[in-house]
Amino acid sequence: MTAGNDWGGGYVTDLEYIEGYYSQQSPSQLVLACTLRGIAAELPGPGEPLRYLELGCGQGIGALVLAAANPAWKVTAVDYNPAHIAGARAVAAAAGIGNIDFIEADLSTLAGNEAARAIPEADFTSMHGVWTWVGPEVRAGIVRLLAEKVRPGGVVHLSYNALPAWQGAIGMQRLVREGGRRAALRSEAGVAAGLDLARALNAAGAHYLQTSPLVQHLLTATQELAPEYLTHEYMNAHWAPAFHADVAAAMAGAKLDWVATAAPLESFPSLMLSEEQRALYERFEDSPMRELVMDTCLHRQFRHDVYVRGARRLRAGERDERLAAMTLVPIVSPAELDTNLAVPAGTAEIGGGLKALMAEALQGPTTVGALMARHPGVSNAAELVAVLVGTNQAQVTAAGAPQAPSADRLNRYLGGRVRSLLGPRGASGLACSFTGAGLPAPKLLHFIVARMLAGEREDAAGAWAEALSQGLDEAGRQEVPAIIALALQQRVPLLRALGVVPA
Repeated sequence: MTAGNDWGGGYVTDLEYIEGYYSQQSPSQLVLACTLRGIAAELPGPGEPLRYLELGCGQGIGALVLAAANPAWKVTAVDYNPAHIAGARAVAAAAGIGNIDFIEADLSTLAGNEAARAIPEADFTSMHGVWTWVGPEVRAGIVRLLAEKVRPGGVVHLSYNALPAWQGAIGMQRLVREGGRRAALRSEAGVAAGLDLARALNAAGAHYLQTSPLVQHLLTATQELAPEYLTHEYMNAHWAPAFHADVAAAMAGAKLDWVATAAPLESFPSLMLSEEQRALYERFEDSPMRELVMDTCLHRQFRHDVYVRGARRLRAGERDERLAAMTLVPIVSPAELDTNLAVPAGTAEIGGGLKALMAEALQGPTTVGALMARHPGVSNAAELVAVLVGTNQAQVTAAGAPQAPSADRLNRYLGGRVRSLLGPRGASGLACSFTGAGLPAPKLLHFIVARMLAGEREDAAGAWAEALSQGLDEAGRQEVPAIIALALQQRVPLLRALGVVPA
C-alpha cells in the first residue's frame, strides 16, 4: 500500500521498516559458515580494507554498525525507499560515520547505470529479507547487479522466507493483505484490520487457518510485534516465500555457488536431523536435494543462505587449520553459559568435554587452537565453534582491534535515543571493533553504553532506572532496577573488556 500513490509498485512505502542488526550479515559469520563447509573465504584482519554492499538496507542500522566498527572498510547500502535513505544518512552524519554511502535506487534498474558504476566491487554483499518482498523484475535486477558488483571469490548473504515451512501460511498472508487494503488506506491500519479479519475467521472455524500450526502460532505471535514489521511482512503485493533450489538457480545467473547457511549449527546434519532423517538426507549428493530434505524435516521458516562467486574447496586439513587460527570472543558472561541445544527430539544438554570447552571459552578471547590444545581429549573444533556462535554466545574474529572512535560515536548516538524500556524490543547491535561486527543488544544495553560513554558510572543506576521506567505500569517500574543490576553484573564487565565502554 502506498497511501494514494503508486511509485512503490506494490511495495510498502508509507511506513518505514523496523531498525535491526542481524549477526548473519557480518563478514566474520559468513566466513565461518564457508569455513565449516570447507570453502575458502578470508577472515578480515584488523584495519584491513574491505568493501561491503547491502541491498535493501532499510533504515541502515546493520550497515552503520559494521561501518562504525571497521573504519577501514568502505560500506555501500542501497534502498528503494527515500525515507529510509534520508534517515540513515542523518544517523551517519550525526554519528560522524564517514566510510559509508547510502544510495536511493530501484534494484530492478540499478545494474549498469551511473549510480551502479560508482559502487565498489564488493568483497561481501548482504540482502536481508528483500528477496521475499519484491517482484520478479526486481529479483532479476538484483541478479544483474550481483553479476556486475560481486568480485570473484566474493561472499553473498541472502535471507528469505522459506518453503515448505511457510506453505501453510500463504493463504493467511493473502487474506491479511486483501482484507487490510480494503479496510484502510494507510498500511499500518490495513495490516491491523487484516489480522483482525484473520483472527475472526479463525474463531469462526475457518478450515485452512485452523489446520495450520504455523498460522495458529502467527495469529498469537503477531499481537506482540511492531506494526512496522507486520506491515512490511504482510502487506507487500509481491510477497512470496521460496524454495532453496529456486533461489539457488536464480543466483547461478550471477555465477554464485551456494555453499552453506549462515546458521553454523545447520552445517551439522548429525545435530539437526534424527538418525532416520539423516539416512534419507545422505541418499543424495547434490546440495539442492539435501537442503530440500532438511527443509522438509526442520521447521525452518527463514533461511540465511551463503553464496560465493567461484567457490574453492579447501585442501585436506586446511579447514581445521583455519578454524584453529580464529579467535573466539565471548559475547555473554560465564554466568550466562547455555548448554541446551535444540535437536529433533527437543532439547539436548551438552556435557562432558565440549561443555568444559564452552565454559572456558567464555572466560575471555582465545584462539580456537589454543583452547583445543588445553583439552587434548576433545577433537571437534568445528562443533565447538558452531555451537558457541550458533547459540549467540561467541563471535569469531581474526584478532581483536581497539575500539574505533566511530564505534563509540554511533553507540552513544543510538543509545541516546532510548527514552524508556516501553515499546518493541527490536534487534539492534552495538558496534564493536574488537569483533569487527555488532554485539546483539537490547534497548537497555544501548542506554547503559551511551550513558557510560558520556562519563556516567554504575552508581548512576538509580537515575537510569527512573529514566527507563517512563510509561511503564507500577509492576514494570518495580522490575527495572533488578534488570539494570543484572546487566551491570553480567554484561558491563564484558563490554569493558572489549572496549565498548570505558575502563
